[in-house]
Amino acid sequence: MATAKLTESEKDTGYPLAERLTTAVRKLPPGAFAFVMATGIVAAAFSLVGQSTITMVLLVIAVGGLIALLIALGWRMIRHWDLVHADSRNPAIAFGYATIVAALNVVGALFFSFAPLVTIVLLCLSFPFWLLLTYGIAAAMMLGPQHHGPPAAKANGSWFIWVVATQSLSVVTGIIDHGLNINLLGVIAVGMWSIGVVLYIILTVIITLRLMTTTQDAFGVRPTYWVYMGATAITVYAGWSILSLLGDLPIMKATHDFISGFTFMLWAFGVWWIPILVIFGIWRHAVKRYPIRYETELWSMVFPLGMFSVASIHIGELLGLPVVHDMGVICTWIAGAAWLVVTGLMLWSAAQKNPPEQTTTEKIAHSGL
Repeated sequence: MATAKLTESEKDTGYPLAERLTTAVRKLPPGAFAFVMATGIVAAAFSLVGQSTITMVLLVIAVGGLIALLIALGWRMIRHWDLVHADSRNPAIAFGYATIVAALNVVGALFFSFAPLVTIVLLCLSFPFWLLLTYGIAAAMMLGPQHHGPPAAKANGSWFIWVVATQSLSVVTGIIDHGLNINLLGVIAVGMWSIGVVLYIILTVIITLRLMTTTQDAFGVRPTYWVYMGATAITVYAGWSILSLLGDLPIMKATHDFISGFTFMLWAFGVWWIPILVIFGIWRHAVKRYPIRYETELWSMVFPLGMFSVASIHIGELLGLPVVHDMGVICTWIAGAAWLVVTGLMLWSAAQKNPPEQTTTEKIAHSGL
């Protein structure tokens, strides 16, 4: 009788792979869906510059990533609900869950031109997550036991993903209204855009004050601060989707000029942020010698670059500003290069036989930075 004896190859690749998958699900960070956000928005940027092949490849990767991460999230909620609950109560990482909302809507927007039903389904799926984030997680932080200290003391760049999630709802409702002429969605788009703008102002004050009033180290100045700019970019994109609507509704006529002016102001403010964010990176890696390695938060740097490209191309065309449009085209290729670099780091990290015992998200959760 043949015996079930494992070869050395099976020992090295079989059981460790299953164990690593189980560990990956258990340690799945709240911000894991940033990979889908980044891939989807870079695909959208390349579609605007006529690179259909690149767009389709990235769309397939984004859809595959979205499905895989939804399965992993469901698995983690069933098997490790205590960890999911703990993450949702930790102000340092909880807003990473907003990447779920943004990922669903970024992918949904890509489908609208050829499968609008998919866009509508993903929008409907994302809205309960946004409600849970806004009225569940945020309220629990403010009113529940504050085991991690005052929430504002843990504010960081990941909080801006709340703005990104809110504006993603505005973008998609505006796109659907523009395509299907459902007037109610136009009103909702304006409302969500307004909520997102106010949220951005509030969070900018809180997070900037924390940066100005606390001593920073290399670990604390992380890639998520790029969402400072990403939040302005998606707000510009949402403004474009609203300004593109037929202006026959009273709410559209009343807000058109304000949205137009404020949208350009936010675009300029996003451009102003870019040199500061580059300085953050140089200080972190060149001055403080923090090693460059893969971490989920790197996708929070790729996404703003892609979103800035999409927003600039659209708003440049709408307002007749060729310079703005051309900046978006140039940034599309920069975003594509950044996507390749981070993907390379991710694959290299996944190929390592001995992954680090503690992920960056776990370090953030324990340190509260």
